[in-house]
Amino acid sequence: MVGVWTMDELVDRVRQALAAEYPGAPNGRVRDVPDRRAIRWYTTTGLVDRPAGMRGRTALYGPRHLLQLVALKRRQAQGHSLAAIQAELAGASDAELAAAARVPQELLAGAGEPDAPQPARPKFWAAAPQVQLPEVGGVALGGGAILILPVRPQPGDHAAIANAARTLLDLLTARGLLESTPDPDDGSPS
Repeated sequence: MVGVWTMDELVDRVRQALAAEYPGAPNGRVRDVPDRRAIRWYTTTGLVDRPAGMRGRTALYGPRHLLQLVALKRRQAQGHSLAAIQAELAGASDAELAAAARVPQELLAGAGEPDAPQPARPKFWAAAPQVQLPEVGGVALGGGAILILPVRPQPGDHAAIANAARTLLDLLTARGLLESTPDPDDGSPS
């Protein structure tokens, strides 16, 4: 049976795997066994794979995670930096990790499988929204004023609308809210 563990169970298995043949970190700056925060950081930096799955809000980890963490701690105990460990173990096969980690076989198996595969949550941000926006139209009245309408006006409507709006445009210009108003006698749409 393939192992699937919560983070606390994974930490316990790392502790068990390192119980034998592990001299500990060469200095006091490195923990002998990674805690939850360190595992999350290792995952963020790519030293350890992302969780294998989720059960509700609980992350699940498998044998590869155990191998990665134990191999990482063994390399740290030998005095290697995290950068050197990442360069060595990034993309390593399970067999390469197993050789570096030397985890007893009984620790790699024995946990329960997830109750049932959790359905993947839809990636709501990946699909364009299915919103039908109404078509709108606008008529430039001059001086920077634009009349927005719930429909697109016909070409002949532009001049008639601009002429009808002349009083409003004069008021807006007098109050300094527009640059200037067009001459309605030129007959061109604004």
